[in-house]
Amino acid sequence: MDELGIRAAALVERRPRDTRLRRVGTSRAGLPLWLLSVGHGSRQVLVVAGPHANEPVGGATALRLAERALADPRLCDGADATWNLLLCLDPDGARRNEGWLSGPYTLGHYFRNFFRPGFLEQPEWLPDGADGATLPETRALLDLQDELRPFFQCSLHGVDVGGGFVELTRELPGLAPRLAHTAARLGIPLELGPYDTLYWPTLGPAVYRIPPPRHADLAAAITEAAVESTWFHPHRYGTVTAIVEAPMWGVRAVGDASPPADADGVLRSVSRTLRRDTRLLEGLLLRIRPGLGTTGDTARLLAPVDDYLLVCPGLADSWDPDTDTDDGTHPLPPLDTARLTALRISARRIALRTAGLLHRLVTAAGRDPSGALPDLDRLIDAWCADYHDGHQARWIPVARQVEYQARVVLHAFELAGRRAPVGRSGARRGGTPTARAEAPFE
Repeated sequence: MDELGIRAAALVERRPRDTRLRRVGTSRAGLPLWLLSVGHGSRQVLVVAGPHANEPVGGATALRLAERALADPRLCDGADATWNLLLCLDPDGARRNEGWLSGPYTLGHYFRNFFRPGFLEQPEWLPDGADGATLPETRALLDLQDELRPFFQCSLHGVDVGGGFVELTRELPGLAPRLAHTAARLGIPLELGPYDTLYWPTLGPAVYRIPPPRHADLAAAITEAAVESTWFHPHRYGTVTAIVEAPMWGVRAVGDASPPADADGVLRSVSRTLRRDTRLLEGLLLRIRPGLGTTGDTARLLAPVDDYLLVCPGLADSWDPDTDTDDGTHPLPPLDTARLTALRISARRIALRTAGLLHRLVTAAGRDPSGALPDLDRLIDAWCADYHDGHQARWIPVARQVEYQARVVLHAFELAGRRAPVGRSGARRGGTPTARAEAPFE
């Protein structure tokens, strides 16, 4: 976390006329929210890194984008643009993931050191609307959006296991082929049916349209993400928001559009497994909880555990072809191999995250009167082996994750610029019509 601020300050010292660094807010724990700005154009770009605590790649991507903007005049002066890079939206949560950030980059090490706050503490979500937002990180981002009124906003996310994809609040024609080209060059699998977008319109392979936000209960909000968020807050200014997901462990099957041999059989297996895993985790929580406190760090670790266990039964029912939920949930769309793989990964993910958080709760307590730690270790090892051996999940080097995410952002920036009004120079704002489309980015 500290390294991002140090590197940004060094960049400003090296290029003081072209860059600025300012504190735009303070986290709940008193950590600074740093905004690095590059260029002096009238059209604002806002890039938000670190919105989810367990997705650190965005901070490195933000710094790479700053270097690219300084090196290529087409990205600042040529586009009449200023790049505003929020280095980390949730520094408190990011600090809680430092246990795995220095490696080794194994699935077991990652999940045993995993942290992601409960839904109500995730700063991009607005469960009570913008006016009801109370988290200081959220208020800082909302104020920044209202100040800048960006024509293009990008939120940098990371997929722990799976593939890359992009979500958009407005369509950017031409993004899908560029995304495919970039992913192929860098060996990044693209996710053709991520669970997040299960019911969303598809704009092209691995590109999805985010539906307008709606009020929903907590379970629907966690599993569908179709609630009010800072993604849509600047929509009134004509902003295009892109959510760029970069995978840490890649799985090739998430890009397999072939028809499955037995979709219903896979769904039954996934549902049955999730129910079994949920019962195991609920039993472990019952053993562990009496020995824990209810405030401070314990409360922050317990909140996401309770969130995950809350939604698991409903997920299992919604995926089971033999269960009639009759609760207003959507029927599953047609399922190819990619979508079935994504559902299998999602079911395993929610169980592994819960087990990892329980493991942290026990180890943080410094004692294990429940005797649950060996059982948690066995579960985590077995479930990680399913990812590694059953899905052939393979670690993608950080440098490649960063390069992929930066290139996708630059593609989206150029295409968003084509939608924008004419700038003060008389050229179309953000457009570089004389430049070969791939030149700045590939």
